[in-house]
Amino acid sequence: MISYADALHELLQHVRRLDAVSCPVGESLGRVLACDVASPMDLPSFDHSAMDGYALHAATPLAAGSEHAVHGSQAAGDASQASGGGAWEIMTGARLPHGLDAVVPVERTELLERRADGSPARIRLLDTLMPAANVRYAGSDVAKGALVAAAGTRIEANHIMLLAALGIASVTVVRAPRVAIVCTGKELQPDPATPLGDGEIYASNGPYLAAALGMLGATVLSCETVDDTGPTFVSAVQRARGAGADLIVTTGAVSMGRYDFVPDALAELGARVLFHKVAIRPGKPQLVAVLDDAMVFALPGTPMAVGVGLRFFITPVLRAMRGQGPEPQWHAMLDTPQQPKPGLRHFLRASVSQDETGRLHAQVLAQQQPFRIQPFSQAGAWVVLSEEGGALEAGTRVVVTGLHSGAPFPGVLDSSGVAS
Repeated sequence: MISYADALHELLQHVRRLDAVSCPVGESLGRVLACDVASPMDLPSFDHSAMDGYALHAATPLAAGSEHAVHGSQAAGDASQASGGGAWEIMTGARLPHGLDAVVPVERTELLERRADGSPARIRLLDTLMPAANVRYAGSDVAKGALVAAAGTRIEANHIMLLAALGIASVTVVRAPRVAIVCTGKELQPDPATPLGDGEIYASNGPYLAAALGMLGATVLSCETVDDTGPTFVSAVQRARGAGADLIVTTGAVSMGRYDFVPDALAELGARVLFHKVAIRPGKPQLVAVLDDAMVFALPGTPMAVGVGLRFFITPVLRAMRGQGPEPQWHAMLDTPQQPKPGLRHFLRASVSQDETGRLHAQVLAQQQPFRIQPFSQAGAWVVLSEEGGALEAGTRVVVTGLHSGAPFPGVLDSSGVAS
């Protein structure tokens, strides 16, 4: 039996990076950049006013009380003009007329004279105007050629704002990983509209995996339910291979019982097993294999073993396939004492809260049996306990992670405390 750390290391050694594709910026939300993005221009692209006021030339400070004739007006979107000296009325975002390099806010001036059309003709400064005051210079936000987003960045709405401002129409992203799901068990009824037969249960692992993998940015090619026989399983895996799946995720039939046929079926297919059985709870029997250019994650059928397999094995692989590094690790104070069994890494469903000092607290939910689904629906985090085991009193510092990759801890407004 392999440790979790060794299993994860083995997985990441066999990750195959995904291909890069071009994607319009407007469709790139949630995608991962395949290469760095450099700015094609200065941002701002020209010197402009930071506020409504008057633009002047101030190579040296202009004294309070000095008077200046107003020669023209410049609005946002107007082309650059020769200033002709003096002052120019200017609006926020407007390009500075040539030769002018400082802006006085309109409220810090006194209007001395108007023209017949009502436009200002002469002003007096109420304060000293310093050189370069209230001017946004070209390139002061982003310089041309500067790195604006690194490879491995997951594109969020704030990135799209910057890319759009730089006039970038498309970016090179990692293509979406393709995943096929195969759930085993003759007791599984995949159609919730069909009444259950004697001994049947409604399938939940498949819908969960399809939803969670979609949330992680994967393309789910198929989600099949097959019986407890090797031939139907082999056929389903072959269909997944034919569809071009990068990952094949199966549930059930992977332990040591008479109907646990998955190891033999994968051997028949020519798969190379990386490991089978990991020192974790829940999910100890899981198996991972390489089949041609695909990875097969054979998870136990118990619901929480599936949840752990997705969160702590499949998710790191998906990140590595897209060129993303490991997720940041968080710590919290344990509020509920635990007595984990030594030798196993435990993954416990929990909630996380934040006290008035900003410190995170973890509350392990009751009823941690791996068949129970309701506590999972109520959880907002996982508490991860190391293999050391032994008594963990309230106040012990433990590792916590979001229920899903990138998900914040529900109810926690600021998760900046105690990150490592």
